[in-house]
Amino acid sequence: MSEENEKKILCDKACLAVNSRGRAADEEPCAVRTCFQRDRDRIIHCQSFRRLKHKTQVFLTPSGDHYRTRLTHTLEVSQIARTIARALQLNEDLTEAVALGHDLGHTPFGHAGERALNNLSSTGFKHYEQSVRVVEKIEKNGKGLNLTEEVKNGILCHTRGEEAYTLEGQIIRIADKIAYINHDIDDAVRAGVMAEEDIPLSLRLQLGMTKSERINNMVIDVINNSNDKIRMSDDFYTAFMDLHNFMFTAVYTNPVCKSEESKAVAMLEKIYSYYIEHIDEMPEEFISIAYDDGAERAVCDYIAGMSDTYAIKIFNNLFVPKCWHE
Repeated sequence: MSEENEKKILCDKACLAVNSRGRAADEEPCAVRTCFQRDRDRIIHCQSFRRLKHKTQVFLTPSGDHYRTRLTHTLEVSQIARTIARALQLNEDLTEAVALGHDLGHTPFGHAGERALNNLSSTGFKHYEQSVRVVEKIEKNGKGLNLTEEVKNGILCHTRGEEAYTLEGQIIRIADKIAYINHDIDDAVRAGVMAEEDIPLSLRLQLGMTKSERINNMVIDVINNSNDKIRMSDDFYTAFMDLHNFMFTAVYTNPVCKSEESKAVAMLEKIYSYYIEHIDEMPEEFISIAYDDGAERAVCDYIAGMSDTYAIKIFNNLFVPKCWHE
């Protein structure tokens, strides 16, 4: 029934579930859900998704309740992406599944953690590749989630390099940008790092004077300018990149925002070095990965899966002296 409904309501450029390239391991179809709906549900119910609630977006381990985490970022990307997909009559279920899974492989402490693992491991580390690894090999004690090829491709291509081969996957790359640039402004204003009025007036007049105006205008621009490719208009994209450059200076490299990053990186370096020498002290599933894929890969997998709070707990257990109890 759901697959028949897709044929009725989606445009001819949409990726229909019935035309999916399938899964690595064949499964019996579900009576009520399409393959993409099942992928969405598997991601929502997996452990890696739940751990996103304690992973840094921009501000490390913030004490306030209203700063974004990697989980709330993911939900905002999903909302923006679904709006675009629905307006373009593309497959909203596929779009949502990719959005919810795009950051499953992200490290603790945001991009600082990603850079740390990339520098530490001779194999390198990229969070979008790790997200695919999570759903293919790490989740469910090594069995993976057995997602469709379309969802995995969208996850892999959500940030840079080759674009996704579905329009639904392409939506995530631009929805991710729209989400983070706007919620990072919101968080930075909340933190007192900047004010809305600090954004150049020319950009505010073109993109929007408030967060909600900017998101709405960016989404509408994408909808109005997408056809065979998901894109912003040239003028809007130029303004967006100018806003990104402003944020790079005002927030992303601001010493106030990044003052704790060196401590986080030092923690991950110590944890990495310890487990490289003590593979047998990792959880059993990562010991198995070490035998299959090597120690560096296994340690990266273990650390990348940690939340900020768990990484701090592990560091304290390994390197902070415990009080003596009589």
